[in-house]
Amino acid sequence: MAEDENVKPQDDTATDGSGVDNLRLLENIDVNLTVEVGSTQIKIRDLLRLNEGSVIELDRLAGEPLDILVNNMIIAKGEVVMVGDRFGIRFSEIVSPEKRMENL
Repeated sequence: MAEDENVKPQDDTATDGSGVDNLRLLENIDVNLTVEVGSTQIKIRDLLRLNEGSVIELDRLAGEPLDILVNNMIIAKGEVVMVGDRFGIRFSEIVSPEKRMENL
């Protein structure tokens, strides 16, 4: 018997929830979340001269949104907030998935 050429393969993710199941497999993977206040480049001699009370100027303006990175890739911008006695971060802008893919 010849196979029917009009039969299309099924897309299992659309009907049986296996796509959701696949995402559930990823839920328990640890990633590193970093909040970057700013950065600068200094010479090693200047680094060696740092002591308590030293101040280094960063490349970010006061009040400017902070970068939120996951595994060294920017995923959002945000601001520091207090959560009880701890620091937290409030997301103010999420980088689109398309733009994140461009950075891979």
